[in-house]
Amino acid sequence: MDTFDRWLASPWWRSLAAVLAGALPVLAFPAPSLWWFAFVALVPWILLARTAPTGRRAAYDGWCGGFGFLLAVHHWLLPSLHVFIFLLAALLGALWAPWGWLTRRLLGDRPGSGVTGRGRGAAALLVLPSAWLAVELVRSWQGLGGPWGMLGATQWQVAPALRLASVGGVWLLSFLVVAVNVAIALLVSVRGFRLPAVATLVTVAAATSAAWVWSPRPHVDGRVRVAVVQPGVIEGPDARFDREEALTRRLAGHHVDLVVWGESSVGYDLDDRPDLARRLAALSRSTGADVLVNVDARRADRPGIYKSSILIGPGGPTGERYDKMRLVPFGEYIPARSLLGWATSVGKAAGEDRRRGTRQVVMNVGHGLRVGPLVCFETAFPDMSRHLAEDGADVLLGQSSTSSFQGSWAPAQHASLGALRAAETGRPMVHATLTGVSAVYGPAGQRVGPWLGTDASTTRVYDVPLAHGTTPYVRYGDWPVHGALLILATLGVGEGLRALRLRRTAAPGPQAPPARTPRETPARPAR
Repeated sequence: MDTFDRWLASPWWRSLAAVLAGALPVLAFPAPSLWWFAFVALVPWILLARTAPTGRRAAYDGWCGGFGFLLAVHHWLLPSLHVFIFLLAALLGALWAPWGWLTRRLLGDRPGSGVTGRGRGAAALLVLPSAWLAVELVRSWQGLGGPWGMLGATQWQVAPALRLASVGGVWLLSFLVVAVNVAIALLVSVRGFRLPAVATLVTVAAATSAAWVWSPRPHVDGRVRVAVVQPGVIEGPDARFDREEALTRRLAGHHVDLVVWGESSVGYDLDDRPDLARRLAALSRSTGADVLVNVDARRADRPGIYKSSILIGPGGPTGERYDKMRLVPFGEYIPARSLLGWATSVGKAAGEDRRRGTRQVVMNVGHGLRVGPLVCFETAFPDMSRHLAEDGADVLLGQSSTSSFQGSWAPAQHASLGALRAAETGRPMVHATLTGVSAVYGPAGQRVGPWLGTDASTTRVYDVPLAHGTTPYVRYGDWPVHGALLILATLGVGEGLRALRLRRTAAPGPQAPPARTPRETPARPAR
């Protein structure tokens, strides 16, 4: 046994190796954005779980790797959640324990997987990506933090990958990225599995080429001019409103169709502050466009604090309003507050729960333009943007504020999600923030104009291309997830039938009567 093997024989050192291996994919996300690294980043983690001495140890390797992955992807939450981020990563990291167990089951050198040789390799190339998608599906529930850090999101700037996203969403990208990692792990570690590994790499390349050639391309049939107002880091709602107002006045004469402010751009309910509503209406008249603001305040007409996208026209609020539906756990509400309310004492958790909206809204902003607003991390949910496209939105609008995470990777990660939502739906996406990064993407996910970085306090007008076709993803929904669940169900049924056959084979048959000796009779056994 060499030094490395002895090192991995220690449970503690092996767990540390799993944590580090699980953290590697973070380099493929912004800000490093090493998109190509995503296709090999899981290989060390796969090889580690594959060589685990037992199935239980492989499950621990999956758990520890999941802990490392979540901690790395969400490391920028540490100043806000403090020690609580470690607890959350440990709890959610357990979702990867079955994935680690399956890795050893299908790729390990030991028998007992139910299939052998190349069959095991071929099964792994379908099952392991499917199991990864099942993990992403579970943790994408908003109560568990939402779908931030989905592996497919690393491909936000790769044109062929964006074309694939229009076919199967970010789910398809995650599946293919994991499949390539499994194939490479097979190539470097298991000689007998190399044929299915090469076949998988060829299949991924062929699928990408087919999507590039045959998937529908968004047909640009118009343009609108959208202005993004980004005030920068300004303390206090009054000073921030003044800065946003001054920036918006500069847009007079620029012939814009819509002005968009970021999340929490207005800190007062407009029914309580009619003076602010009048100032906003004046801005609409001077720019010749409606102004979409975001109010983060206690409402006058009902109890509780809401985050609401409100459309302002020349005469004041138009009545078009969207109340944020999916809230950030701990940032905007505390799940099971009676149990976890102590989080407010160790971090910047919400002191009072925000209230949720009940439905998505498509707004008519004039000029024949219909927009679908999303607030903050709602842009991470592919189903929300898909439903807005189905409901007739011409443009997707994300209003965000990452002011608490300046100087971290969070603003760039958030801005990159707009490319995926645009490509999935075939609709342009405008991501407007208070403090950066603000970004605009065309209907194919391509970047439109420059990003507004976290050091900018400015406004910018974007010529946004419009398209109105229906992408396969909008038409067919989350079909890669359904396929992955079917694969896992098939595996489960197959394993169950195999266990039943083994049990029947091992069951003892009918016992023969005891042999008799010459001195025995049924009535008088020998003494």
